[in-house]
Amino acid sequence: MRNQQSIQGILSIVALLCLAAGWFNFFSPEINNLLSKKVFYILIGISFFLQAPFLTNKNFVYGMYAAAGLCIIGAFFPPEWKISGIKTLGLLAGIILSFSNRPTYRQ
Repeated sequence: MRNQQSIQGILSIVALLCLAAGWFNFFSPEINNLLSKKVFYILIGISFFLQAPFLTNKNFVYGMYAAAGLCIIGAFFPPEWKISGIKTLGLLAGIILSFSNRPTYRQ
């Protein structure tokens, strides 16, 4: 469990670096586009895939796998295709599932 969290953390940080590189135009336009519109979503999708088996609410496991799939598959569609927006849908679904899986602390 601990190793899985470390891998997810590293993937998330690298994904955010890819996104930042695209936003701040650190590289050529082609590389920035690749990093922020493809590699970012692939890394986030892998992170969601790794997180899915460890969700405490087992009803969310398949949803998280679906979100991971949408992120990864959507990253390979050309940006001009309307269906390429499924990667953003996958990202939002994965974030919602991640936050709804957090334990609540009551005092």
